[in-house]
Amino acid sequence: MLFMVIERFENNDMVPVYDRFRKSGRSLPEGLEFVESWVEANFGRCFQLMRCSDAKAFQEWILHWRGTGVTMEIVPVVPSAETRALVTSHLDATSKPA
Repeated sequence: MLFMVIERFENNDMVPVYDRFRKSGRSLPEGLEFVESWVEANFGRCFQLMRCSDAKAFQEWILHWRGTGVTMEIVPVVPSAETRALVTSHLDATSKPA
């Protein structure tokens, strides 16, 4: 499954997180895959697309980042193309005369 991880940096200060990243990398546990990330222009938030099949891997990863002033929200997401196909299929099925 895909997840959007929304990291919020305390006081828009990403330096402690970047310092930990520089020293130890992403530190991803088995089963958690980094896909891509984007940082808000004011450094308030980072948006990371991750792939994972076991939520415990997220918990392990989040524990690694304790003490850096970052909080994380994990949101399951579905690619737009897959959602569009699902909705199209639903619309096609419901628009047929009974």
